[in-house]
Order: sequence, then structure tokens, then C-alpha cells
Amino acid sequence: MTLTITEEPAPADYERLVFAEDPDTGLAAYICIHSTICGPAAGGCRMWSYDTREEARADVLRLAKGMTAKNAVAGLGLGGGKSVIIGNAQRDKTEPLLRSFGRAVNDLNGEYYTAEDVGISPEDMRIVAEETQYAVGLDHGEHGSGDPSPFTAEGVFQCLKVGAEEVFGTSDLADRRVLVQGLGHVGMSLAEKLHQAGATLIVSDINAAALDRARTTLGAEICAVDKVIDVPMDIFAPCALGGILTSETAGKISARLICGAANNQLADDGVAQILRARDIRYLPDYVVNAGGIISVASEIHHAGKAYRDARLNEVATRIREILDLSNQTGKSTTQVADEIVRDILARGEADQRELTA
Repeated sequence: MTLTITEEPAPADYERLVFAEDPDTGLAAYICIHSTICGPAAGGCRMWSYDTREEARADVLRLAKGMTAKNAVAGLGLGGGKSVIIGNAQRDKTEPLLRSFGRAVNDLNGEYYTAEDVGISPEDMRIVAEETQYAVGLDHGEHGSGDPSPFTAEGVFQCLKVGAEEVFGTSDLADRRVLVQGLGHVGMSLAEKLHQAGATLIVSDINAAALDRARTTLGAEICAVDKVIDVPMDIFAPCALGGILTSETAGKISARLICGAANNQLADDGVAQILRARDIRYLPDYVVNAGGIISVASEIHHAGKAYRDARLNEVATRIREILDLSNQTGKSTTQVADEIVRDILARGEADQRELTA
């Protein structure tokens, strides 16, 4: 066993950050626990070819904090955490590496539950689960919830229809020009739903096979990855990596509604104000894309399909409430959602103090 787990200093509002390394298997991974105020931390594992270890560290910190917000707003009784494995998922991922990662998760003794994310599949998680009971999103076992991607896509789709009704006066998507950026499991599933709803579909991705599938089966128009912001569209659905919406892109994009599955879509808080000033409705990503973690939560809590379905239906209701509050207060939707999160965490902290008093 050559696995080593090193505690690293974390920012003041984070609980724990560890780096797991195993030279024998090639594992180099960060696991971050942002908050356990609402319950044990939960969030997927991403495998990505980061240029530097510092880049991976920055990403896991950002993603873990987002999971705290996502899990809190969805009312899942879970805190926020995330993990990232440094490496090319197509070239570097092996069974020994995944098993080593599973042992690293197990070393945290239930403080963190892991699941699928970019570069990690349900089959990969099955291997991880052979080393730890804290791996979920499984497609087997009594409480297995399977691939969370379809649930994420369904939540995004329902929220997108709520947003369309707000912006266009109808939830009917027929002939609406919708650009889906990113055709992974979630993006492709969302594209299929949009096609079925009659939307005029535009897609962008670096994966030629995914583009060909979208073109031939969904009649999608292809957009070059460097032209995403320039294409005329009614609705933008970012489903790739985060940070696509900067002050520059927010000032150029033609969409009147932004609703997608990607995490951390806004490069900084000021972008939300730019979008609002341009009368573009942005639906907060960590509310919209909660379907996947809702599915995973049903597995963690051994709660079953009824739990999952009820909370998935609540995602669109929550977006409607956030839009209404935004309209009433003049605040951006992100301000409204962030305030909801702060209130939930403050109540959780107060409850913890009462229990320990």
C-alpha cells in the first residue's frame, strides 16, 4: 500500500481539504469537504486533465462550495463536498487507480460520499464501491439509484420550461432556438428532451461522435466551440465545464434565458448583475442542476423512488419561487438563491449549537 493522504490548509470557511496520492496506481486526487452543517458532505468525483495541481485544488474548492449550496437548497440533509482526480479519463483511468481512490474516500470515515461526475461512470463507481461504503450513484444493490445524469437533465428541462414561461410568456418550446453547450450524458439527454419539445436545436462540443449523433438523430445545427456566444439564440443551456459566463460573454450573448446543467457557470458574482441589466434571466445553476444529487441522496438515505421523485418535482417549483422573489425585490436570481442558502446554513448552525449546549 503506497496510498498517502495529506491534510492541506483550507480557506477559512472550509472544513477540510486532503490530497490523496498513490504512486503505484497513479492516483493524485483532492477531496474537499466544504460544510457538514446540514449533514455528511456529498458530491461527485471529477477526473480531468488539469494543467497543474494548483488548478485542481482551485477547482475542487469551487465545486465543493457549490455542492453545499446545491444540497442545502434542495433540502437533502447533506453537506457539500467534491473530489477531483488529476488525469486523462480516457488514458489514465485504471481499476487500481479507482480502487486507490475508494480507499482514500473510505479513510474519511463517512464525512464524504462520492459519486459520478465528469470522466467517471457508474461502472467506475462500482469499482470504487468495492473499497468503500461511501460511494453512491450505483446501478446495483438494494438502494442503487443508477446514473444520476438523466435526473439532472430532467430537472434542468423542467426549470427551463419555467424560465421560458417567465421570459416568453409560454412554456412551449416549439421553434425556440436553444443552444446546448456540451453533449455529455446530461447535455445529450437534455438535447433529446428539447428536440421532443419541438425546439430548434443548436449544439456545441469537442466530441465529433456526439455532434454527429445530435445532427443525425436530433436534426441539430452544429456550432463551433469558439462561436458559442456569437450564435443567435433564444435560450442558452451550458452543460460543459464552468466559467463560460464572464463579463465579456455576458455582454455579448443574445439569449434571453440561460438555464443549464454546468456547475459554476458565472465567472464571478458581477456577471449576474450584467445579465440582469440586459434583461437576461439567469437560472442559478446549483438550483437547476440538483436532479443528480437528489437521485444520489435517495441512495444515501435509503429512501427510494418516492423520495427522489418528490424532490425532483420540487426543483422547478423552487426556481419559480426564486424568479418571483427576484421580481419582487429587484435582486438578481443569484442574490436571491444565495440568501436562501445563507438562511438555511445559519439555521443549521443554530441547531448544532443547541445540540451541543
